[in-house]
Amino acid sequence: MRLTLPAGDTALVSLHGAQVLSWITADGVERLYLSPEAMFDGVSAIRGGVPLCFPQFNQRVLAGQALPKHGFARTLPWALQAQTPTSVGHDGSVSATLVLTDSAATLAIWPHTFAAVLTATLAPGRLTIHFAVENTDTQPWPFALALHTYVQVADVTATSLLGLQGHSLWDAVEHGGKANVRSRQLDAALTFAGETDRVYSGVSSAVDVQHAGGCVALTQSTSLPELVVWNPAEALCSALGDMPKSGWRHMLCVEAACIDTPVLLAAGEHWAGWQQLNVMPPA
Repeated sequence: MRLTLPAGDTALVSLHGAQVLSWITADGVERLYLSPEAMFDGVSAIRGGVPLCFPQFNQRVLAGQALPKHGFARTLPWALQAQTPTSVGHDGSVSATLVLTDSAATLAIWPHTFAAVLTATLAPGRLTIHFAVENTDTQPWPFALALHTYVQVADVTATSLLGLQGHSLWDAVEHGGKANVRSRQLDAALTFAGETDRVYSGVSSAVDVQHAGGCVALTQSTSLPELVVWNPAEALCSALGDMPKSGWRHMLCVEAACIDTPVLLAAGEHWAGWQQLNVMPPA
């Protein structure tokens, strides 16, 4: 589904995984990275855009239940609930809303019933992704979530991420499997000279991705208290079958997440979270 604004902003949303694949602003600049070697077979995860990691992040185990990496939401077909691709709302926005509910396929690997809704909203210079889920079961169940946003950059080695100074973090590259080892961001700007895989805690204000192609500010709901920052660098990227060898140079994942402490959702309860991307004027 393509969302379009009169000024020329567009967004492309896939029913496979309820995934935003493209966000082009009115100046004609693509703001999300989509791998030119991404797989569109209706089964595999699509490399790039904004994959949805639910009900788990990475390969962490939830309540003893081993799920596919990053859960199953990103590899299943969603249903279109509502779409306003041509009629602009009162705030100048257009949106698409998709839904996913439990099925025989999900119950076989995660024995819980649920109803999930993802809404992608396009406004001038702005993209918002809102996720909500209801526990339709009779028992509580835990989940983790990440909006795995791939920001497109001209060259990640000349890119800065601002807004994380002072935040506590877990560094998967430096700390490896030592989940209880944490450090703190001391510098005002995070730069990228090698593989980066960090989870920042307590992120409540905007972070800015600054690069030669412009600046994108990312904000997130308080229900998503962590921020994952990831770039595979050259060696790891070369091992990814759905990425060109130089793809790592042109992307930076900045992911709103709730993963350190999974949400325990009671029967009948709702939960929601969002991430918003805004194009900022040149400094």
